This record gives sequence, C-alpha cells and structure tokens, in this order.
Amino acid sequence: MTTWRSAKTWVLLCGTLLTGALPAQAQLAMRNQLGITMGHVHLTVKDVDAQRQFWTTVMGGTVVKNGPLELIQFPGVYVMLRQGDTSGPSAGTIVNHFGFTVKDMPAWLAKWKAANIELEPTENPNEVYVHGPDNIRVEVYGEPALPTPISMNHIHYQASDVPGIKAWYVKAFGANPGRRPCVACLSRPSMIEAGDMPGVNLTFGGSRTAQLPTKGRVIDHIGFDVENLDALVASLAAKGITLDSPVRQVPNTSVKIAFLTDPYGTYIELTQGLEPK
Repeated sequence: MTTWRSAKTWVLLCGTLLTGALPAQAQLAMRNQLGITMGHVHLTVKDVDAQRQFWTTVMGGTVVKNGPLELIQFPGVYVMLRQGDTSGPSAGTIVNHFGFTVKDMPAWLAKWKAANIELEPTENPNEVYVHGPDNIRVEVYGEPALPTPISMNHIHYQASDVPGIKAWYVKAFGANPGRRPCVACLSRPSMIEAGDMPGVNLTFGGSRTAQLPTKGRVIDHIGFDVENLDALVASLAAKGITLDSPVRQVPNTSVKIAFLTDPYGTYIELTQGLEPK
C-alpha cells in the first residue's frame, strides 16, 4: 500500500495520464423522466487529506467547490468527504462498493503498479479493485469506447431481496430495470439484476442474509441530484415513501437537500443544484 501523505512519486509517474485528463467541468448525466441523475457518493473518513489525495492523485478526480462544499469531480459523479469515526467499512452493508470504468486500462494498471498502489485482482485481467485509505475498495474495469479517461459506472448492492430492491428503485426514482453481465465471471458467465439511472448502473447482487445499513459506515450515503426537489418529494409521498428529514437549504449555497433511507438500509441524499455554476 502506498503512503497517501507522500504522493510525489505517484504524481511524477502519472505524467500525461492524469494531468489535464478531465474537462474543467464534467457535467452530471442528463436527467431521466423524473428529473433525476446520479449525484454523489459521500464517504465518512478518518483523514480527509489522505482521502482527497487518493481520489485526485490515484483516481484522477478534480477538486471543485460549490460555495463551502468541496466536491471531487469525475464524469458522472462527485465524491464528497466528511471527517468522522465510522462503525466499519462498506463490506457487510447494503452498498458493498462502487465502481468506475477507464478508457486505457493497461496504462492505469501500469501507473498504479509503479506507484505501489494496493490492487486486488479478479479472474478478469480487465478488472481490478483499487484499495485506498479507510478500507475503501473501488472496482475499476476497462472500456476502450469510453469518451473520457475515467467515468462513474456502478453502485453495487448486496441485497437479501433482489426483486424487492430492484422494484423499489424503479418505483421511487424511475430506474430502468434490466440485467448486466458479471464482469469478473469469466469462468462462470452470469447476469446480475440491475437498474439503470442516468450516470450510474445500480447493480443488485444477492445475499443470503440481510446486510447492515450504510449510515455511519465508510460509504455513509449515496446521492441523486434532482431538477425540482420539492416536486420529487411530493411524488415520493404520493407513492408512500417518506423522508428522514425535510427539505432544507445548505447555508451559503443554492443547494437544497433532503434525506431518506430505502427499505434495505441505503441512506440516500437528494440534492438540487449540486453542480458548481
């Protein structure tokens, strides 16, 4: 594992792979019929500086600001960090991990290996888990047709009721139900239940037992950005879905937020206006 406080070697090794790789403002994906798109993943971490270094120098993100809010920007998603103590890693919770695709997988692998980044291989040479501080595990696989060097790809749930969680996301947020191939399963090809949202695939893996809630863990919550938060909240209420906390304005910003928890323990933030202007 590399020392996150000392990234000089990594920066020198990255060269042209990361420098200027991302556009100055990587927009979130276009919204679906309910005005929703993938917004952010919010991590609770012991050392914000170490995590910021991991997400920028190792994963290629860019720090941007929306008023006092610091966001680490990738095409299709923002990663947000909050300092705090957690009750454990994401493993064992309903949201097991999340993942990205990269355009030039061999180049990324070469750079990570040269910088002694801890990698967890799978049976697919085009896929790897990148390990970061706080037991963060990020799945990455190559997609040569990708229009950007790196992009958000999926959130991986481990659910004891796969049909139920899939139906809930279709009902609540307009996810497009389907299935996707298991990237790691070369020797045993299979399909995984999924729901597509703008900017992200919600992958619903199965679990024999109920998983723990995300709140208070390293992946504390996920976020969807919406065009009209008040209208979405009203539509959720009409479907019998209630909020954990009411809509409120983030001080010194134009961002509005609200929180809810899905029936399986995923803590979810809804935002309006998260993208920096």
